[in-house]
Amino acid sequence: MPNPAGPIGIVAALRQELSGLLALMHDGQPVHIGNREFWVGELDGSQVVVVLSRVGKVAAAATAAVLAAHFGARAIVYTGVAGALAPQVAIGDVVVSTEFLQHDVDASPLFPRWEIPLTGITRFKADAKLAKALAASARTLLANPSFLVGDTVLHAFGLTAPRVHTGLIISGDRFVSTEAESTALRSALPDALAVEMEGAAVAQVCHEWSIPFAAVRIISDRADDAAGVDFPRFITEVESRYSVAIIRRWLSHALDDQGKSRPDGPLHLSSEAEHKSWI
Repeated sequence: MPNPAGPIGIVAALRQELSGLLALMHDGQPVHIGNREFWVGELDGSQVVVVLSRVGKVAAAATAAVLAAHFGARAIVYTGVAGALAPQVAIGDVVVSTEFLQHDVDASPLFPRWEIPLTGITRFKADAKLAKALAASARTLLANPSFLVGDTVLHAFGLTAPRVHTGLIISGDRFVSTEAESTALRSALPDALAVEMEGAAVAQVCHEWSIPFAAVRIISDRADDAAGVDFPRFITEVESRYSVAIIRRWLSHALDDQGKSRPDGPLHLSSEAEHKSWI
């Protein structure tokens, strides 16, 4: 069972995706384990461990295992970019997981396609309460996207009315960037909203450790040949601001172990300047 007094693990695959959170941590201290740097400290009144997993399922799973075994994480949240699969999901939208699947796992005919051998599981569920709270935070913030990133950035990336979606996120050790690949995935898994390279592996680890887990993915491309976004700029000016704001709003509305509101209460922003300093 997760340690109710443990920290919250916050994980991303790319350094730029975590830089904003690391800058806002109070008394953050690095702990080196293996080839990872785990930053332990406080963020908005919650004890957190913020860590760069690097890219891919093995790297992400190894990181999650350390958060479980060494730090006793009581919950883990993964954040970062993803490619859209479903036609209703657009660049700049947010996808919050309800379940995960590893699309490149196929041990057939010994086991059904996509089933993780010896588990009987094809799809790992996200924690329902955690996913619901993260989605609610995202919806509140995306109600005014220009407040998050500014009109210039919205115009530069063609972000008109970003939305929040909840559902299946699929993961594999392959960067999906062609129309043929994305079409094949849509055909095989028509309810998949987005594709990335880490979430389902972390979900498997969290399932084995009974740790609540969910992922927040910001859509950077359509996972096809038409992807023309300035990826580094998108991470810096869109994804990182989305992620920081969503996670901080979620933390500010979190409940204590007795189910009571945090003593510092919800975070209210009274001005644009205050908002920008927050994100």
